[in-house]
Amino acid sequence: MIQIKNLHKSYPMGKDSLHVLKGLNLHIKEGEFVSIMGSSGSGKSTLLNIVGLLDTHDEGVYILNGQEIKELDETKAANLRNKFLGFVFQSFNLISYKTAVENVALPLYYKGVGRKERLVTAMEYLDKVGLKDWANHLPNELSGGQKQRVAIARALVTEPKVVLADEPTGALDSVTSDSVMELLKEINREGMTVFVITHEEEIAEQSERIVRLKDGVIISDEKTKKAVTI
Repeated sequence: MIQIKNLHKSYPMGKDSLHVLKGLNLHIKEGEFVSIMGSSGSGKSTLLNIVGLLDTHDEGVYILNGQEIKELDETKAANLRNKFLGFVFQSFNLISYKTAVENVALPLYYKGVGRKERLVTAMEYLDKVGLKDWANHLPNELSGGQKQRVAIARALVTEPKVVLADEPTGALDSVTSDSVMELLKEINREGMTVFVITHEEEIAEQSERIVRLKDGVIISDEKTKKAVTI
């Protein structure tokens, strides 16, 4: 599903440049649940942005669902994101003046789905995450956990191949974090590839595989105890 070979990424820093990713090699198969761990500055967010087609790499090869990603203009990148990828962010990124169901329906608008159909579909996904009764509430009327569930429903509504979750539990308490992770595990059990960025060991251990980054290189790539016992 995701193949990365000898991936490099640098950013200009005045007269010099900051070499963030230094020859990464990573293969994530369809249906895997992988956590990417690393401290601030390790390169994990840059990796997520490249995988999510929000940024480009300088050298190396990135293949998504069998297609090599290179020299995409923003329109092509946006189309691929909408077709293959769903995003979940730490800060939820919900539109404050739209209800829960309208937030979930938004990606379908960009796919050209009619209003009636997208609202029906959005309601089905809110029901899937246990928030059907909160469909007409605005984000400021929801708890942090509820907002993240809305964000997950929004990520799933286009039926992507991969869900990319950037610190999805970072703004949540431990009990709520566990419920969000259970939802991601359920999604994964249904066959979806889940790619989580986290700095929390207890969150990463709930995935099947942990890839650890340090200073732009992969220092370990191991199955978790959860995966071994399956």
